[in-house]
Amino acid sequence: MNLPTRAQDAHATLAAAFNTGDVATVLSMYDYNGIIVPEPGKPVSGKAKFEEAIKAILSIKGKMEIKTVYCLQTGNLAVGRSEWSITDGDEVKIQSKGIEVMQQQADGTWKIVIDHAFGALENV
Repeated sequence: MNLPTRAQDAHATLAAAFNTGDVATVLSMYDYNGIIVPEPGKPVSGKAKFEEAIKAILSIKGKMEIKTVYCLQTGNLAVGRSEWSITDGDEVKIQSKGIEVMQQQADGTWKIVIDHAFGALENV
């Protein structure tokens, strides 16, 4: 799977990779020098922690859906707000509202630098 060449496509690319079990694409969507918040109040950084967080999310069986609420871009930076969930049939395994900061790479693709999966919830 190819990385997104438009910031507003990052959410759809991430969900598609998750739903096909494409761990390599999911991992390549992130800048390991950034921050990911896989659980409320527990930010992590660095390649090993990113991989651990991504693999934990991928271990949740079901279908991921990510709705882009907005994506604002200026130059090679963008911020997105998402509403996402992982469902298995009618069962909602997890759902939240996130905030993501993305940066365009030298090759024109976009990577997520900050992924606060719960960042748009109150009191997180």
